[in-house]
Amino acid sequence: MPAPVPRATLIGLTAILLWSTTVGLLRSVSEAFGPTGGAALIYTTTALLLCVTRGLPKPGAIPAAYLAIGGALFVGYEICLALAIGLASDRSQSLELGMINYLWPCLTVVLAIPFNQQRFRLWLWPGLALSLLGIFWVMKANGGGSPGLMWQNLLRNPTAYSLAFIAAVTWALYNNVTRRYARGANGVTLFFILTAMALWLKYLLSAPAAPMTFSLAPLLQVLFIGASTAIAYSAWNHGIQHGNLTLLATASYFTPVLSALLASLWLGLTPPLAFWQGVAMITLGSLICWLATRRL
Repeated sequence: MPAPVPRATLIGLTAILLWSTTVGLLRSVSEAFGPTGGAALIYTTTALLLCVTRGLPKPGAIPAAYLAIGGALFVGYEICLALAIGLASDRSQSLELGMINYLWPCLTVVLAIPFNQQRFRLWLWPGLALSLLGIFWVMKANGGGSPGLMWQNLLRNPTAYSLAFIAAVTWALYNNVTRRYARGANGVTLFFILTAMALWLKYLLSAPAAPMTFSLAPLLQVLFIGASTAIAYSAWNHGIQHGNLTLLATASYFTPVLSALLASLWLGLTPPLAFWQGVAMITLGSLICWLATRRL
């Protein structure tokens, strides 16, 4: 087995940085083009760039189970996440919803137990509990520190919160389906095309479909997030094939911290200390879940 290449590891770490810009830019683009229209523009851009750089998979190259189940989960996840961020009542809530999405790492490990017969140590469960407590802490921070206010805040926008939680579960399921059925195939390009088509269909069927007003700055943001997503998938694939897989896996669990930091800077937010405490709990809980299954 060849030794990890430092340059490949650095390329893989670049993917984590690019993915961490998603929450802030999704919110910014949705403010300019609407939740559905903005997401449709982003995923169309990503799909086109992936077609150019990676090409379409050959007919029959993707196992049927992965294509059907994995494709539905992938499309569902991307739509749920984009709409959750776009439907947030304000920028602070979009940051909170982005953190709820980052329940997926520990949920991936937990769902691997029944789905892929993953063996684990007992401290997996405290890790899951810590991540869930982190979500509660993040929501409490945005709700003014009171559970009652937090609950009222949730009830004012149940659709967005539901979509964020569904996104976390859906991506965890997708990861396990991919591991079980993909057999080395990669359907990401096709899945992005299907996501873009589904979003445009939703946009056209909206009553009425809100007209988009195009200007340079939002279009540049669409181009950046579309390109960064396409580049990130290629960079991550190169990194895990030729770089230090352990370092990349560990670094990926710190994505919530980096995502929250970049989104806060981009959206001009100053989250309270309790928010950062919650983000740290989510990250640490996910790391504990991962470490509870390593080398088993």
